[in-house]
Amino acid sequence: MNVTDIERSIAFYREAFGFTLMRRWGESPGAAMLDMGDGAILELFERPDAVRLDGHLVHIALRSADVDADYARAMQAGAQELTAPKDVDIPSDPVFPVRIAFVNGPDGEPVELFCER
Repeated sequence: MNVTDIERSIAFYREAFGFTLMRRWGESPGAAMLDMGDGAILELFERPDAVRLDGHLVHIALRSADVDADYARAMQAGAQELTAPKDVDIPSDPVFPVRIAFVNGPDGEPVELFCER
């Protein structure tokens, strides 16, 4: 994921979601890998002048054990609210009952928090 300020983004994802810094490389602009747990990795690339194009990143979906607590922690870490936590039945086959919330991260990237009800 492209970010404009790698230090700010690393701090946000560590504080908001408990990700851990695995490794960093390169000088400014640099890059980093964050361990999301369960073997998932979020890779950040600092691109201060990157042009965002609609459609390249719909959102990142993060499985959560407690959407409300993770949402509150994200807001404390500086996220911007998109959708407060709520229950939704995703009309899949079979129906997928979830609790979801959406926030924007430090560069406006949409982050979904969800857990199965």
